[in-house]
Amino acid sequence: MVSKEQKKEITKDLIDKLSRQKAVIFFDYTGLKVNKFQELRGKLREHEIECQAYKKTLTALSLEKAGFKGLKKSDLPGQVALIFGYNDEILPAKILHNFSKENKEIKILSGFVNGEYLDYSAIESLAILPSRQELLSRVINSILSPVSNLANVFNGNLIKLINILKNLKLEA
Repeated sequence: MVSKEQKKEITKDLIDKLSRQKAVIFFDYTGLKVNKFQELRGKLREHEIECQAYKKTLTALSLEKAGFKGLKKSDLPGQVALIFGYNDEILPAKILHNFSKENKEIKILSGFVNGEYLDYSAIESLAILPSRQELLSRVINSILSPVSNLANVFNGNLIKLINILKNLKLEA
C-alpha cells in the first residue's frame, strides 16, 4: 500500500510532467502482457517519449492541480497509463496508434495536446497525420520541383542540340 507521503510525491512528479509536456495521451492497457508493455515503452523511449501507469485517483487530482480541464476519473476506464510527449505533439499518438494496431488490448482513450483536451477521435486523427519531418520534406520537394523540372527541360534541349551538331559533323 502506498503511503500518504508517497502519494504526495507521485502527484508532485505527475504535475511536473504535465507542466512540461506538449502532448499527453491516456490509454487503457487492460489485458496487455508485461513484455508487450515494455516493448511499447522501449519504442517510445527511442523518441524521448515517456510512458507511465498511475492510479486514476492520483491522475485526476494531478490533472486538476495542473490546470487541465475536461477529463474526469470516470472518463478513464480500465488500467490507465499516460504517454508524455515533451518534444513532439504528433509522434506519441502515432506510435501508440501503430502499436495498438498490433496489440488489440490497447485502447486509446483521450489526451491533451498543448493544454487542449482531445477525445479518442481527435487523437486518432492526429495519429494519422504525417510527422513534422514528412511535412517539411513535402514542402521542400514542392518548392524544388519546378526548379528541377526547369533544369531538366534545359538539359534535354542541350542534349538535343549536341546530338544535332554531332549529326551535322558526321554528315560533313
